[in-house]
Amino acid sequence: MSKPVVAIIGRQNVGKSTLLNRMTGKPTAIVEDLPGTTRDRVMANVSWQGTEFAIVDTGGLELKPESTIGQGVREQAEAAIAEADVIIFLVDVKDGVTPPDLEIADMLRRVSKPIVLVANKADNERLETQAVEFYQLGLGEPLAISAYHGRGMAKLLDRVIPLLPVPPVIEAEPEVMKVAIVGRPNVGKSTLLNALLGEKRAIVDDSPGTTRDAIDTMVDFGGQNVLLIDTAGIKRRGRLGMGVRRYSIIRAVRAIDRADVTLLVLDATELVTAQDMHIAGYIQQAAKGIVIVVNKWDLAEVKRTTECSRYIMSQFKFVSYAPVVYISAKFGQGVDKVMPQVCQVYHERLKRLPTATVNSVVQRVVAAHSLPRRGSKQLKVRYATQAEVNPPTFVFFVNDASLIHFSYQRYLENKLRQSFGFTGTPIRLVFKTRGEP
Repeated sequence: MSKPVVAIIGRQNVGKSTLLNRMTGKPTAIVEDLPGTTRDRVMANVSWQGTEFAIVDTGGLELKPESTIGQGVREQAEAAIAEADVIIFLVDVKDGVTPPDLEIADMLRRVSKPIVLVANKADNERLETQAVEFYQLGLGEPLAISAYHGRGMAKLLDRVIPLLPVPPVIEAEPEVMKVAIVGRPNVGKSTLLNALLGEKRAIVDDSPGTTRDAIDTMVDFGGQNVLLIDTAGIKRRGRLGMGVRRYSIIRAVRAIDRADVTLLVLDATELVTAQDMHIAGYIQQAAKGIVIVVNKWDLAEVKRTTECSRYIMSQFKFVSYAPVVYISAKFGQGVDKVMPQVCQVYHERLKRLPTATVNSVVQRVVAAHSLPRRGSKQLKVRYATQAEVNPPTFVFFVNDASLIHFSYQRYLENKLRQSFGFTGTPIRLVFKTRGEP
């Protein structure tokens, strides 16, 4: 089941990326005091009062763009509006109501989606009172916040949560390995899908964003039921229509959330771009399995896989556990290696280890490295156990969980991988404080 999606919409330089960073609690989006910094959409997970949703940042919306890039940003924002469950319309309280705000508001009033009107940069009480000016947009009560200073964030989240769709009741179903094919426009996702299926089930076009309607395909791979999810859907013939160049990363968000394992498709002629890293980051946040597929290998200038893999891993350090497969989906080269690799990652996600085995390794690892300390208090790891699979989750019972810092957590994760594998899947480490005996 995919998480609900909230999209941040607004004109340039109203603080959309700052808001996303504030909501996620980390610098997910690049923030610079220049209009148009965000072009591609950035996505991240947010959790508030037990509810999780995906937040998507968009570029500054220009309803009458004069450049090709501006037109692309508009298409991205329009796709976000069409596909999000809730829309945050962000305006700048210091600028007041501007003509672009009025135009965007007019467009949003025609959309049957819940809209939260947010007046940003209300850094003090005087500026908060100026938010009443935005009532004239006709989108309800404006909520004054300061994303930069964190003012009003709890009120904003409290307003968003009730508007999210209620998750449906999921009935038990036979075990199915769900595989999402994700990546930037025009990297060959649909061509890969067709190659995996061995038949032309998706329309393939050289223009980005051809695929729009989401249709899943169930296949049998060596006795394993596999649900293939093409990011923006398997395209039906005769339904290209208008707007085929729209590419929606929101659909990548939904596909990733539904999947057990993701195929992140890269273009061998470009390798790693910022958008690839955004998508990989979301896969890592969602704790999904990942196989990096370098497509169009027939067009690559450098054909040394070792050198390319080293470069790819230098860019994707946060998913260094991901296997890399080199293919040419167009000519079928290397495609036969993809599904066996996916199955391996899936089985690694389902691996369950006995507590005694886990403890034996953990105690040896703990003894081999100096333990974190704060003042006179030193960390003690009492025991560890694997609590869940898909993704593998380990619980460590310690004397004081606050003594755990990132570097030590990474050390433990690396040692678990050295001992047990877990190729292609993130593993979660949970630390719980247990009182002194």
